Amino acid sequence: MVGPEAGTTGVGTTGSPTASLTVAAVARRLGIAPATLRTWDRRYGLGPSGHAAGSHRRYTPRDVERLEVMRRLTRQGVLPGEAARVAMAEDPVRSRVGSPDETRFVPVDDAEATVRGLVKAAQALDAGAMDRTVALALTTHGVVWTWDRLLVPALTAVGNKWGTSGAGVDVEHLLADRVLRGLCAVSAAVSEPRNARPVLLACAPEELHSLPLHALAAALAERGIDARVLGARVPSEALAAAVRRAGASAVFVWAHDQKVADPGQLAAVPAMRPPVALVVGGPGWGERPPEGASVASQLSDAVTLLQRASLG
Repeated sequence: MVGPEAGTTGVGTTGSPTASLTVAAVARRLGIAPATLRTWDRRYGLGPSGHAAGSHRRYTPRDVERLEVMRRLTRQGVLPGEAARVAMAEDPVRSRVGSPDETRFVPVDDAEATVRGLVKAAQALDAGAMDRTVALALTTHGVVWTWDRLLVPALTAVGNKWGTSGAGVDVEHLLADRVLRGLCAVSAAVSEPRNARPVLLACAPEELHSLPLHALAAALAERGIDARVLGARVPSEALAAAVRRAGASAVFVWAHDQKVADPGQLAAVPAMRPPVALVVGGPGWGERPPEGASVASQLSDAVTLLQRASLG
């Protein structure tokens, strides 16, 4: 059990408030100045809603949830006014359903319009607009929705234009960079991972496209899973050595083309106790995985398989 925090009337076993918090207690919890909380209250209405006779107003658990959204969005580059709008939305940005391992993100925006807006920002080389769009989508919808419904369509549209006309490689590279920044911001948020043994994410030995690995790492981070991205062009011997050194619980290998998919890379992964789960993803593997490996046809499948392996 965790003891009561100063300024509260009790803290549950998960560390989340079960009653009301003072300004000072919330500031410590969120790692921000009390003056910032008062500013958010005055400007955006993100103040305490709890009332007790003969005392100052206090922050309820729902108030703290809103403030956590506000803090996360502003740190990711979203303008405070827009961040406050999302934080104050009637429905919670994230709602838990089913078991504690399952998270549902409620899509509330027009995905096609958001894709068009992101592509337009990329074509204008407007890094700030791209950052805000990506950060807002990630916070509002989660990584899987954002990757499938926003980022992949936008990257595909920009890439197709470059492939057709031969112009616009600068647009594609800048968009990929801003997407990477947004995903890494999510991945960096895992402070207390739920898995004792990490998940390793690697590209096939000749695979250059590592952005899908970062999307997977971010999606796992949302669920409290520690995943480490080894990056592009990982040789078999390097992957095997990394598995041994990290004591990995699972390995994921990405290949976008059959020319770069190498079953020998997975065969080199050492046998360990407990065993290492092997998962492959990307069209390069086709429908027949290497022996002993599972195929993830989409991001959500990879998340499910790797979460199960790392927590099992």
